[in-house]
Amino acid sequence: MEIRIDNLNEISKAAEEFVRQIDDRRIFAFYGKMGAGKTTFISAVCEALGVRDVINSPTFAIVNEYLSGAGDLIYHFDFYRIKNIGEALDIGYYDYIDSGCLCFMEWPELIESILPDDAVKVYIEEEADGSRVVRF
Repeated sequence: MEIRIDNLNEISKAAEEFVRQIDDRRIFAFYGKMGAGKTTFISAVCEALGVRDVINSPTFAIVNEYLSGAGDLIYHFDFYRIKNIGEALDIGYYDYIDSGCLCFMEWPELIESILPDDAVKVYIEEEADGSRVVRF
């Protein structure tokens, strides 16, 4: 699947399309260069799911917890600052991913060896014209 985002005004529409594609999948690993828009897109997806909390990057906390409009938990991870797999395990990584809740992960390449086989890999790329393409 591919979703194109020509400008920031289209991100809500793109997030709604992404949410329609989630189905019963729970683990989403977001790949992209620094500044590609991973946090911005995850924030828009959370908003499309009805999250009313402040949505921001969990860079220092490693994981943020949100509540969807339906009352379901959503976990948002940012593994950018972890130094090794042990740090991910120390925060209770398996408890989160085995919870059945939606999990959105930034910088999953840093925990690739413990990423579940059924994780949906989402690639966000910036095009030369500044638009973004989300592929999964």
